[in-house]
Order: sequence, then C-alpha cells, then structure tokens
Amino acid sequence: MPGWKQSRRELLQCLEGFLRALLTGAPLPGPAQPGWERFLGCCRRQGLLPAAEGEPGAASRPLLLLLDDNFYYQSMRYELYQLARKYSLGFCQLFLECPLECCLQRNRLRSDPVPEQTIQLMARKIEMPDLRKNAWEQHSLILNSSDCISEDDEQIMNLLATALENPERPNEEDTEQKEAARAICAASAVHQADQACRRVISQAMQDAKEELNKLKAQFLEDLRQGKTLKTQYSDPVKSVISSFQHETTNV
Repeated sequence: MPGWKQSRRELLQCLEGFLRALLTGAPLPGPAQPGWERFLGCCRRQGLLPAAEGEPGAASRPLLLLLDDNFYYQSMRYELYQLARKYSLGFCQLFLECPLECCLQRNRLRSDPVPEQTIQLMARKIEMPDLRKNAWEQHSLILNSSDCISEDDEQIMNLLATALENPERPNEEDTEQKEAARAICAASAVHQADQACRRVISQAMQDAKEELNKLKAQFLEDLRQGKTLKTQYSDPVKSVISSFQHETTNV
C-alpha cells in the first residue's frame, strides 16, 4: 500500500478512536495505534482534549471537526460520511472550485511549491460533489475560491448549521440488507447448481444418443449381411431388436 494511502488509513482509525472515546466513554486507543501520539498531540493543541488534568475538553462544548484535504475521489469523502453516519454526527462538504491556471499561479507564490504536474494531474482526477447522484452529498457547498465575498461566509455558516441540526442516521437496514443478500446468494447457488446439472444431463444424453446410433447402425449392418444371432426368437428382425434392447442397457 502506498505511503499516502497508509497515512490516510491511520488517520481514519485515529479519528474513529477519538470519536468513540468522546461519544461513548470508551478508553482512548493506546500508543500501539499507528500515528496515535501525533494525532493526540494535535487534538490537545486544538483544545479537543484537555492539555492537563482538570481542564475542559471538547466534551464540554459543541465540537466541529474540520478535515482540510483535497479528497479528490468521492470514495475518500464517503469513508468520512460512513463514520459520521455510524456515530450519528452531522456531515457536510465545502468544495473550493478554482481554475487550474489560478492554482498554478498560487503554487508559484509558495515558499515550497509542489511540482506543477502534480497539480495538473489533480485537476484531471478530482471529483466534485454530485448532489443529484449521491444523496449522502446533499449537505455540500461549492464555492469559487478565486473570489472571496462576504456572502460566502454566510453560506458556510448556514451549511454548518444545517449539518449540525440534521445528523446522519445509522443505517438500520444493514441487517435486513445482509439477510436479503444472503438469500439472493443462496438462490443464485441453487440456480447455478441447477444449470450445471442440466448441462451434465444434456451432455450425457447427447453422448448416449451417439452411442445408441452407432449400436443401431452396427445391428442393422449385421442384419443386412445376414448375420444371425442366437436368441429365443426365430424371426431375425425380432432377434436383432431383442439383442439391441439388451445392449442399450449398457449405454
């Protein structure tokens, strides 16, 4: 797994450990959790956890967690939405849209600019929130970051208020969906087995048909050549038919 993917995974695990401790009273993860000490220090600097015994932490006041990242794939953002839904938290997205040339100009003004090809690649890959396609992205706001106007502040505050007033609900249908999925899988397995058996029977019948046709041809040829078989019948036709029926039981 690439380093950035591993770091993102560790951050999500730390974030969930923090939320679980904050909301359920569970103990905080120990130092064995990758990246936990660094995450813990960041939380204390932000006032999310008491820096010393007796000081108030985040539990004593409303809490807003701001994750500042490009999250260029919807799947990356969906992981955080799932976390919010699991713990009945508000969830919203603020997407800052910026023309590529403007991004490149701002990057050149940085003291430590990133390679321009990285920004160009990101511009091609980034997936904007799709409110019509993804219901979970309904609390999203897209702003043009090349312009900063006072109305933007009001829109952002309204977005946050809406998310806080409408926390996500845990997916109560998970159990039913899993049961339905299992039933579908079982039905699919029966269907596949039935189809396989049909194919075996069809092939067996085809093979038997070929063998019977060969046997019939051989018996008819013997009859044409006047070959007689010792049977209980004096009639050669009945004799051949009787022998043929006997041989078919071995096919």
